[in-house]
Amino acid sequence: MTHTTIVALPPQEVLARAKAFFAERVPHASAFVEKEGPTFVTLRGQGGEEIVISAVPLDGGKSRVRGSTLFFDQALDRFLSTLPLDAGVEEA
Repeated sequence: MTHTTIVALPPQEVLARAKAFFAERVPHASAFVEKEGPTFVTLRGQGGEEIVISAVPLDGGKSRVRGSTLFFDQALDRFLSTLPLDAGVEEA
């Protein structure tokens, strides 16, 4: 499932928070950095499950955040709820 929203943070802050959240705050389903770049991070869970989060800069220090996963939907929703949302989360 893909989750999309706009947050009141720059992309690098969103990605830093994602790495910390999935490494520390989801102990039963932790995920760690496999690949990363200036606007994305790919995390790999213990069972091989992948989470991809991208954050693209918008005007005013905001970011469009998009997260995609098959099995970490609940954890991804939890992560997004910790961010200063500027719009609702759309799921597709």
